[in-house]
Amino acid sequence: MEWFEAIILGIVQGLTEFLPVSSSGHLTIGRELLGVEPSGDLVFEVLLHAATVLSTIVVFRKELWSIVRGLFLKDGLFRGIANPRAFNAQTDYFLKICLSMVPVFIVGIFFKDEVEALFSSLTFVAIALFVTAILLILSDNASKFLKRPASAQQVGASQLNTTEASQKRNISYLQAFIIGIGQAIAVAPGLSRSGTTISTGLLCGVKREVVAQFSFLMVLIPILGETFLEIVSGEMSQTSIPILSLVLGFVSAFVSGLLACKAMMALVKRAKLTWFAIYCIIVATLILIF
Repeated sequence: MEWFEAIILGIVQGLTEFLPVSSSGHLTIGRELLGVEPSGDLVFEVLLHAATVLSTIVVFRKELWSIVRGLFLKDGLFRGIANPRAFNAQTDYFLKICLSMVPVFIVGIFFKDEVEALFSSLTFVAIALFVTAILLILSDNASKFLKRPASAQQVGASQLNTTEASQKRNISYLQAFIIGIGQAIAVAPGLSRSGTTISTGLLCGVKREVVAQFSFLMVLIPILGETFLEIVSGEMSQTSIPILSLVLGFVSAFVSGLLACKAMMALVKRAKLTWFAIYCIIVATLILIF
């Protein structure tokens, strides 16, 4: 892999990780267009995902610090373990994120080889992009019928200056788990992780801005864990990809990921996801034609 190819693929990863158009699918397409050999690409892709995770941490640094700080407060996870029902909002939110990771953990442990085999099939990517488009269209239309007037309790919470005070009421444990199932299914190339999780959340009745943030935060630990396992296993040192290409790919994915993450948070609140669905349909159709 040449250095300029790494930069291009890094930019593709950074931009498409947060936009609901499938980063894994676009990386597969990008490799085909650039003629990059798939061998050793898994290490490269893990690094690119780690870069976008880092960009997520930067964008949501205040929210993450609030969650970490809440775990150590009087009614937090480490000090309130004797009375779980009295957990504060930050700990409650953290536990929901942990619950959402269970499905993708199961897939990663028992179906890793099957998932990796899918990355060599552009036809599968095209089909998965069509599925992503359907999910986006359904969520855009279903969300109109799921909107309910805010209760007095929710209005009171919204008047507080802290986001974490209302997090308990904005997403339930069942909704968190269902969104986690969506994330587990979206490990397949062509199925957008952000698109699938955001769509799943909207179909479950979660507010747009809430599900967008939850979608981006729930992926942090799985990706960091996967990166750690790659480093510990020694596969990073065995890759044939030059160090310069790995570094440039990481940097380009991080920078483009910063821009895409901020843009997606704004788009989810205002724009229709159907426009991204149309894009997915066009790309999938071009793949099948050419």
